[in-house]
Amino acid sequence: MGKPNDEAERLDWLEAELTDTLDEDYELELSEPALSEEIRKIYRKARPPTIPRADYFRALLSLQAELIKLQDWVVYHKEKVVVIFEGRDSAGKGGAIKRITQRLNPRVVRVVALPAPSDREKTQWYFQRYVPHLPAGGEIVLFDRSWYNRSGVERVMGFATEGEVEEFFRDVPEFERMLVRSGIRLVKYWFSITDEEQQLRFLMRIHDPLKQWKLSPMDLQSRVRWEGYTKAKEETFARTNIPEAPWYIVEANDKKRARLNCIDHLLTKIPYEDVPHADIALPERVFNPDYERKVLPPELYVPSKY
Repeated sequence: MGKPNDEAERLDWLEAELTDTLDEDYELELSEPALSEEIRKIYRKARPPTIPRADYFRALLSLQAELIKLQDWVVYHKEKVVVIFEGRDSAGKGGAIKRITQRLNPRVVRVVALPAPSDREKTQWYFQRYVPHLPAGGEIVLFDRSWYNRSGVERVMGFATEGEVEEFFRDVPEFERMLVRSGIRLVKYWFSITDEEQQLRFLMRIHDPLKQWKLSPMDLQSRVRWEGYTKAKEETFARTNIPEAPWYIVEANDKKRARLNCIDHLLTKIPYEDVPHADIALPERVFNPDYERKVLPPELYVPSKY
């Protein structure tokens, strides 16, 4: 398909692309298939109506088209981008990351979600385990939680001493300044939800067998220690909101609006522009009249059950 020549053609192309991709987006959007009707009623009553599905998909597809332009610009100019996603459990970080990466090249855009540190890693310089995951030129790295684990979950759950937390607060501003000086574009997001919204999302996970895997003992403890996490968040903002790498808060009670707002804002923080593209032409298939395709044994094929 050729590149649209005018606005009308562009809109027609966008509409066609929207239709073609609705199934993929709808699969991501399937919500609580096994959720009890009682929880559904509570959830609907507790929160205002979200953006209409058709409007959401149109906006999302348009933003994802811009993300592709951003990706091409990063590759062309060998830029390095790091985006940090932080927030309470169930705040919607993972959903936003999925929509950002959904149509991008995984060789360019990587998601880093590190497990708990090993015994060896616990003896290293705190930032050491994160450094190998930083981008080279032409790469974007999205951290689904980051070095801010130290001032958040590790502090609240008692996995780090107050001395270690204080050392982190002294080090992290200079660490991030070093990243920026090295040419990395660093953007930090905090997904913010209310106490009531988190409780509802946890209830939905508990009652949905397709989402129960998302709940860990640590998640449940975060409910008990809500105030502790709030205090930790406030001190983190106060001591790490530096001009070179400020925090941006995403209001995330409405998941769909949070995703759109986050992507839209991210696009404004990086000065990307259109880059040259070589014309692509599909070559003719070479046809050999003497070639005869062999019939493969049926046991090699996956059974067609659907």
